Amino acid sequence: MEIKQQLRLSQQLVMTPQLQQAIRLLQLSRLELIEEVRKELDNNPVLSEDEPDHRIRVNDPGESRIASEARSQDPVEFRTAEQKSNERATREVDWEKFLENRNLQQPPTASRGGFDELPPIEQNLTKPNNLHDHMMWQLQMSNFNEPERKFAELVIGNLDDKGYLDLLGIERPDGTRTPDLTIEDLAEEAGLHPDDAPLVLEMIQGFDPVGVASRDLRECLLVQARFAGYEEGETVTEIIKNHLSHLEKHNYQAIVREMKISLEDVYEAAKEIQSFESRPARNFTDTDERTFGITPDVYVIKDGADFVVLDNDRGVQRLFINESLTKRMMKDPSAKEFIGEKLRNAQWLIRAIEQRRKTIIRVAECIVEKQREFFEKGVASLKPMILRDVAEAVGMHESTISRVTTNKYMHTPQGLFELKYFFNSSIRRVANEDIASESVKQAIKKLIEEEDKSNPISDQQIVEMLEEKEGIKIARRTVAKYREMLGILASSKRKRLF
Repeated sequence: MEIKQQLRLSQQLVMTPQLQQAIRLLQLSRLELIEEVRKELDNNPVLSEDEPDHRIRVNDPGESRIASEARSQDPVEFRTAEQKSNERATREVDWEKFLENRNLQQPPTASRGGFDELPPIEQNLTKPNNLHDHMMWQLQMSNFNEPERKFAELVIGNLDDKGYLDLLGIERPDGTRTPDLTIEDLAEEAGLHPDDAPLVLEMIQGFDPVGVASRDLRECLLVQARFAGYEEGETVTEIIKNHLSHLEKHNYQAIVREMKISLEDVYEAAKEIQSFESRPARNFTDTDERTFGITPDVYVIKDGADFVVLDNDRGVQRLFINESLTKRMMKDPSAKEFIGEKLRNAQWLIRAIEQRRKTIIRVAECIVEKQREFFEKGVASLKPMILRDVAEAVGMHESTISRVTTNKYMHTPQGLFELKYFFNSSIRRVANEDIASESVKQAIKKLIEEEDKSNPISDQQIVEMLEEKEGIKIARRTVAKYREMLGILASSKRKRLF
């Protein structure tokens, strides 16, 4: 046992704070980057969004001379005597008395025409219907007493996106769940007698849209059947109560056997039930989808026979170093260390944002180069491509490409796409090059859109049609997976009988 000193030379990657900042900025979306820049402008006094004047003098001495001559001119020397008298009169106006007289004046009559008298456009804008607000408005118009009103407010507050009453427990941060509630629990909290809760809930379910605040699909359909005039024991209500599973599978023969009625009666009842709304909140939304706009990070423009990639820096503030403030603060010994640190942070931030911009442009240009046929012909010509293909082409790691393509959008002649959209797995063709999985999805969607709705094609038929028409060899389970990803039902549920 002895103590020795050894010298060893090794290389290792150290994640410096600057490198961590660059990686974090790389994966930010456009809106997140704008918010990050605003925070840095507020926290770092060295940063400025205004370009320093000396940059103009350094870049173009002639332009600097012209600008200095323009600044040296005194605008007062060019004012006429009439302008000077008007300014003097303006300064002598008693503004308090003037405003007081303006308030006493009568407003203009409504009969006057012209655009000047129209109300501002903000007063004419509307917002989409909101189920909660719609229900609360109806509640205010009702004649409920105070406990019933509180109970109704609790019910409306527990409606889910579909318009159903959701009383299931929620998951706590520690992984446990809160107990499920009942309408009796809501009644107790509102000070309402538990025996009155079902009656008040039934009255709420009669609000518009009919069937809202139901606890499941069966109750929702029964409420609508009751409002449609169907009594207890009729065919429609009996099918909803006891044979809803057969109805969903279109197994009408089973309903005929169990209810011992004719097939025509089952068909008529099924047609009526299909006219009911299974999702009461379908026409209501909490957000206005029209206001969701996506600003692309890059534009792809066709210039002759070539596609040009342009970055979109509109809305993103450019950052500069406030050199005049930095020089003044550096003269103060007590602030020198603080300003030095802020200056280094500002320089790293400016470099990281510029590096982010260049990286996005490089990746976008590589995508355009590899997917040129897509930009010319459309989705059907999309080629298989993975992150490794782009990483090897631009000389970066796959994780970097993944960060660059997350929440970044490209405006192309074919539309607006996320950069992730262009990365697809390959599907083998019989006698041709492989095709992208996204193109296969679009081919499946097109076949289903063109099918006979009274006799929809099955997944196995889609497999055969793809191989015959497109030369695409694909398994039936893959067709089913892609169909589910597209939100398309199975053939048995797509069939239209009426």
